[in-house]
Amino acid sequence: MPLSSHRRDVLRLCGSAAVAALCWRAFGDEALAAPPASGTLKLTDAEWRQRLSPQAYDILRKGGTERAFTSVLNKEHRKGRFLCAGCALPLFASATKFDSGTGWPSFYDHYPRAITTKTDRKFGMTRTEVVCARCAGHLGHVFDDGPKPTGLRYCMNGAAMKFEPA
Repeated sequence: MPLSSHRRDVLRLCGSAAVAALCWRAFGDEALAAPPASGTLKLTDAEWRQRLSPQAYDILRKGGTERAFTSVLNKEHRKGRFLCAGCALPLFASATKFDSGTGWPSFYDHYPRAITTKTDRKFGMTRTEVVCARCAGHLGHVFDDGPKPTGLRYCMNGAAMKFEPA
């Protein structure tokens, strides 16, 4: 017997509520705090240079990398969120940050729809590059050697982000 339209709507609502409850339990209010990446931000090269510091420009727009252990965000342990330095899209909740020992800010999960990935074959190796979903800025790379619950390590350039305390 097929479910009525009303019954299906109720089941969908219950499913959505269950997912929200799991996120809330895992990450607190930070899990639901990120807005979706609405639209894209496209600027000219001159506009990007004006908007960003030279280091952030090199990383976000040219795919550069900061030296390990140089980011002030390595020592950022307050509650809050990490935003894209190029467009201010919330990327990572502080609750997902961990010390990977690599010298770059590392996270085991990201906000929904905050990032996209693509294959990076630079330097004779294949890696998964992480880019901002709104401005397509290079953020870093993701590896499969992170902690539970995801097993992922989002190894990010600190100069590509800014921190917003809660």
